[in-house]
Amino acid sequence: MKKTLLAVAVALALAFTVILPMNTPARATGAPSPAAQERERGERHPEIRAAIRHLEQAKEALEKAQHDFKGHRAKALEHTNQALEECHKALEVGE
Repeated sequence: MKKTLLAVAVALALAFTVILPMNTPARATGAPSPAAQERERGERHPEIRAAIRHLEQAKEALEKAQHDFKGHRAKALEHTNQALEECHKALEVGE
């Protein structure tokens, strides 16, 4: 179950690296996404780095949340931290 939730968290973070940049005004003007900019600079894994940024933003939002949601906020924060750890490990392996 934990591995499934972790996989879902990582998949969502990776999906946000594609979905969110498409909805920003910068994309409408033809400006490259952050992942595309990293790719141009020679970054080997821009999608993983973008996922890490999104997970860090999610972690910050969860930490600032006003409600505990009957323990679900804490559990989501735990899974977000696990997903961040996995992404960092992926970068170590991929370097």
